Amino acid sequence: MKPLAAALAAGLALAASGGAANAQISDDVVKIGVLTDMSSLYADATGKGSVAAVQMAVADYGGKVKGKPVEVVFADHQNKPDVGVAIARNWYDNEKVDAIFDVPTSSVALPISALTREKNKININSGGGTSDLTGVACSPNTVHWTYDTYALSNVAGKAMVKRGEDTWFFVTADYAFGMALERDAANVVKESGGKVLGEVRHPLNTSDFSSFLLQAQASKAKVVALANAGGDTTNALKQAAEFGLTQSGQKMIALLQEITDTHSLGIQATQGLIVTDAFYWDMNDETRAFSKRFNEKVGHMPTMIQSGLYSATMHYLKAIEAIGTDEAPKVMAQMRATPVNDFFAKNGKIRIDGRMVHDMYLFEVKKPSESKGEWDLYKLLATVPGDEAFRPLDKGGCPLVTQ
Repeated sequence: MKPLAAALAAGLALAASGGAANAQISDDVVKIGVLTDMSSLYADATGKGSVAAVQMAVADYGGKVKGKPVEVVFADHQNKPDVGVAIARNWYDNEKVDAIFDVPTSSVALPISALTREKNKININSGGGTSDLTGVACSPNTVHWTYDTYALSNVAGKAMVKRGEDTWFFVTADYAFGMALERDAANVVKESGGKVLGEVRHPLNTSDFSSFLLQAQASKAKVVALANAGGDTTNALKQAAEFGLTQSGQKMIALLQEITDTHSLGIQATQGLIVTDAFYWDMNDETRAFSKRFNEKVGHMPTMIQSGLYSATMHYLKAIEAIGTDEAPKVMAQMRATPVNDFFAKNGKIRIDGRMVHDMYLFEVKKPSESKGEWDLYKLLATVPGDEAFRPLDKGGCPLVTQ
């Protein structure tokens, strides 16, 4: 291209985007708050890795958007709704935070989504699981990026029942996420022709699963489904091995099992475990490149939650860049209008209910003889297209869908 033509094209592009000089960035800074679990049972799957993922994305973007700096702050909500809401309210009211990211623990995620709507800010949830975030509790200000209880249950439940593993018993964390996960999985099992023989509820962050696992064992169900996550899942799986559940013929399924959980337990203890995931580091050159950088920074391969946060941060910053403002409704509209194409998702899309729809994956943990390295843990059983994995738009009860 000739110099004059190149200059003209650049000028037109700058004019079309609004130009850095005309950027309408409130307070002259874009501030992202990462609200996460830094100290408890979800810290490995989220925590410092979630913060690192957002920081990596901001750095890779250049640290600025429309010439304005991008700042990242973070806090530990301690898995307590009142603590999480207090932090978020202070961020919005006093710290001028524009968007809150991550928010694992559904009992915290739901009120944060509601508060974000009240304050007309943006919430991009990667860590919380309840499908109610895009269902009855949907919000025009919230995007549910990475996974939800419906997708986890739908992908794994259908596959297991199809294989003849059609009687289930649930060991469920007694709070919003566990209840939603059990509900969604039980519905899939029944709709697929299976039966639920029983369930038992345990407190969040439980160390002793003996009484719960004995009930599961006594049920004679073919599948013992863990509707929990993080440290609860790893503790339950360790104790299930001690009680000999799998040796007696029962199949264990962790409805939410992160790569860090599998690594912590070890491939010997988890071989054959069925896992639904939104991301695995060893899928292709793109996933391997990001994961290598992440591993060097954090010390472990990224979970789907952490990978999703990098993707979401990039999408958020690109939306601000495209429209020249960080005004929440306009940014949300731009994010919905723009497909997500990166190492995390191909042709991902954000629906009106806030669900980011993308492919999900069904994995089986490899046998020790199949693994070629410390993090070579999974083999792919199936890729499930997003429109099949996630709940249909008209089935969640989101009021925005009928408007």
